[in-house]
Amino acid sequence: RALSMFAALSRRPPLPVVRPTARAPASSRVLRTGTYCIATPANSTSTMAAAQKCKEIREILRAPPRHWVGNAFHVFPVFHNRAFTKEMSPWLMFDYAAPKEFTPSYERRGVGQHPHRGFETITIAFSGEVEHGDSCGNRDVIGPGDVQWMTAGRGIIHEEFHSTEFQQTGGTFEMAQLWLNLPAKHKMDAPKYQPIIGKDIPVTPLKVTNERDAAKVDAKQNTIRVIAGDEATYGVQGAASTHTPVELLDVRVAAKDVLFDIPIPEGHNTMVFVRRGGIKVGETQKQVEQQGVALMHIGGNVLRLSVTEENTEVLVLAGEPIDEPIAARGPFVMNTQEEILKANKDFQNGLMGQ
Repeated sequence: RALSMFAALSRRPPLPVVRPTARAPASSRVLRTGTYCIATPANSTSTMAAAQKCKEIREILRAPPRHWVGNAFHVFPVFHNRAFTKEMSPWLMFDYAAPKEFTPSYERRGVGQHPHRGFETITIAFSGEVEHGDSCGNRDVIGPGDVQWMTAGRGIIHEEFHSTEFQQTGGTFEMAQLWLNLPAKHKMDAPKYQPIIGKDIPVTPLKVTNERDAAKVDAKQNTIRVIAGDEATYGVQGAASTHTPVELLDVRVAAKDVLFDIPIPEGHNTMVFVRRGGIKVGETQKQVEQQGVALMHIGGNVLRLSVTEENTEVLVLAGEPIDEPIAARGPFVMNTQEEILKANKDFQNGLMGQ
């Protein structure tokens, strides 16, 4: 079935490429809540400040072997065999393309037309440019710091390439693509596309754990870019509109050997991925190396970390678990196998992406 589906894909005419004028639930396994630590808010002068529960590491996954997606994206499957499991919910999959040099070329590099249904894709560009086109008429190019947030909903057909300019000039390419689940009530919503330019992503300073460290930390160099997250938690509203409570944080830490506290809503699954540098997490300050990911216990409402290298960069993925069955096959993520078969049939009959 998968072969016939993608064979049908290859017969579709290519989507026109238009460059914009401006760049503008609980897990199936038992999860212990872990040990707790006392965190005093950085802006508190009282030793009687309300105690917060620190999240602790449940497991560390080290960087797996890379593989190619198309001829443009040389990625680590960050979630390993935990992808599409309830213990990562609402997140489904995470591919990370570490910095890689590409020479100039006139050959298009990327992934041609393919369908999606039942979830969202989020692409974050760190270096280089990604060009997007879809069956709903959306066309966009994102560069360093920008984000594409695409809701497949009931069905969309899209393509992703290095931008024409980047493929012709070459350079360093680095990006991440995340798959985020939708609850059943939103899986058949109309498709939607959110182009999020870097300058529109709010930035808030990291809060030090110990007030005595505040004087030696430059607030402008130790920050959280709140791609998704609510104002009640971070003091700013995340740039993306989401269907369920979700946190997607781009964290940059310049100060070595200083403890910082990042708030995470109680009961949210949390994963911490080290893009660059190294970190120590939790009360026990367990170390996570570059391109490793820490899976946190679900208990607790503070992510405490320090860095082992200056200018460390981290992605934090968190969210309220979606307590529903996950049926995933190829480019579709639904709740039942019957719905997967229906999605495949709809695509083959030309009923998707309209």
